[in-house]
Amino acid sequence: MSIHQLGPGRAALSGKTVAVVHPAWHSCGTHQVIASQIGAYKKLGARVLSIALMDDVTPSVGRGARWKDYRLHSQDLAADERYESSATIPDLFTTALLKDGWWPLTHGDQATWLVELVKRAPLPKALDTNAIDLIHANHFFVLPFVEKMRAMRRIPVVLDTHDIQARQYELRNRAGCSIPPYVGYRSMLAVELEWIKRANLCIHLNSEEHAAFEQLLPLAQHELIYPSIASALPRDNGNRAIFVAGNNAANYISVRWFLKYIIPRVPELSISIFGDIADGVKSRDTGLYKEHRHLFRGRVSEIQSAYADAALILLPTREGHGLSIKTVEALSSGLPIVATSKAFRGMGIDPSKLRNVFIADDASEFAAAMMKRLGKIERSDPMTSDTRALYEERYSSERYASRLGDVASKLMARLQTK
Repeated sequence: MSIHQLGPGRAALSGKTVAVVHPAWHSCGTHQVIASQIGAYKKLGARVLSIALMDDVTPSVGRGARWKDYRLHSQDLAADERYESSATIPDLFTTALLKDGWWPLTHGDQATWLVELVKRAPLPKALDTNAIDLIHANHFFVLPFVEKMRAMRRIPVVLDTHDIQARQYELRNRAGCSIPPYVGYRSMLAVELEWIKRANLCIHLNSEEHAAFEQLLPLAQHELIYPSIASALPRDNGNRAIFVAGNNAANYISVRWFLKYIIPRVPELSISIFGDIADGVKSRDTGLYKEHRHLFRGRVSEIQSAYADAALILLPTREGHGLSIKTVEALSSGLPIVATSKAFRGMGIDPSKLRNVFIADDASEFAAAMMKRLGKIERSDPMTSDTRALYEERYSSERYASRLGDVASKLMARLQTK
């Protein structure tokens, strides 16, 4: 189907200005989704602003090592204008941030910490909020900043939840160093929901979160829109198995399982692990990293270079919530995939029905599937595979832009009539 068959055409938002507000993150699934959002709105004819918010204090707005690193690795954001904001180190001593944000964080309350940080992020002086027709926010904790943007004018707000963040925080806290009394899932979820209610429309990236949020916030408006990311296109002569992972708690748990229980069963296979997960393993388990350092290839500036020599994609997912962006990326490659069933969470499909996907939740079965697929590589056109067909049907940029344009246009029209 073309975008014209699926929804509004390429000029659906012509003449409109959309502000995409998001964490200043790179090299992760959230960043890939944000890049796709900006590309989709551009495709729909809108002028797009990127407003990046740092999830920590910085020396001053836009200054410091983290801002420098973010700019270096986020050049793929094709926004017409880019803005930055953050709380600053002086805020720790000139505001109540230590009491209201940092102290709860010491007890594991990451939700409150992020909200309090963003409350102190100032509006950029050059940002003209009067020119903005729609705000597309990413993650609940950017909404205090969005409230500042809407102080003089009630601009429509679409919120991409990405997933239930309280689950991610709970997972992260397992390896943290919080002090009692510990703040748990329910408390952080309450903070999350209180802010989410302020958006005019909630977009969820996977079926599980869509169902959960509909139950948690029955009076809110909800839409399920599967994300799109840039397609991975391998060469036709790849000879190795690859695993791509960013540095987060869920990926560390998965990589650790892979290294400890699968790698010893496949000592002769050619395997590469891409992404800054190498830093996570090195910092959390130095011995494990040293034992397997030869497998880590580090972060790549262009994802195509990771897939260039791949013959098989590995998704040994053990933990995680929300839709897995690296699974979507694997689908786009069209290559054979060996995965755990957890890798396909929230997609609303039975992956075992995809002819080039092999599901194995046991370490020995996972290793055996790897041996079988790499031991006898059967060359076929990845672009005609089941996984590539699924990517085109559900996760293509055209499909995503169409759905996004449809809900954004309807939201603005509905609010204008009130």
